[in-house]
Amino acid sequence: MQGTYRELAELVLARPARLGAVRLVGIDGRAGSGKTTFARRLAAELGARRRVAVLHTDDYLDGWSKLLIWQQRLREWVFEPFRRGEAGAYRRYDWARERLGDEWTSIEPPDVLVVEGVGSASVGMRPDLTLSVLVHAPRELRLRRGVGRDGEALREEWMRWMASEDGHFAEDRTPAAVDVLVDGDPAEPHDPEIEYVIGPSGWTAGATLEDDPEKGPDGEERSG
Repeated sequence: MQGTYRELAELVLARPARLGAVRLVGIDGRAGSGKTTFARRLAAELGARRRVAVLHTDDYLDGWSKLLIWQQRLREWVFEPFRRGEAGAYRRYDWARERLGDEWTSIEPPDVLVVEGVGSASVGMRPDLTLSVLVHAPRELRLRRGVGRDGEALREEWMRWMASEDGHFAEDRTPAAVDVLVDGDPAEPHDPEIEYVIGPSGWTAGATLEDDPEKGPDGEERSG
């Protein structure tokens, strides 16, 4: 089954803001699943209608450790100011220097804030989310994408990161809580610039576009 980014954007704008006057959208998924591309396309559709900002959680980490440390940082720097109707500010992690940068970047409250990254639809985010999405792709594909992007020298870091992800998703049970599940490796023909494929087969979400919440996944990898 397919959905369109236009329809999803309309759904976001039809739902109430929960982070002050800001509609917060979480695009979750394991590294290499395709969530960054999904976030970019959805943000482009939303941006044709409203003021949109996109934050990538990789920019607020401490390297390859502490999977969810970005939540504490963005909550203090951005989310709470937005809740008060105020501007926020953030510092990005410098991966080359392995520390947070010194420069603060100001951000005004947008109409829609899209947060993309691991844990962006986890339990700590859910009270503020207008819409949550989880993008899934097979483990082998995710690792291949990651090593292809970052280089063979970082394969062991990727393996450790993926193990941390497995523990997080098994505990958080994100797939059973999100609004929309997206297939990050779809075989179904579609126009990827305007459409996405809902899935993958055998997974369900708490409130998918078909509203089929009966059997939630367990967070482990499954063959399709």
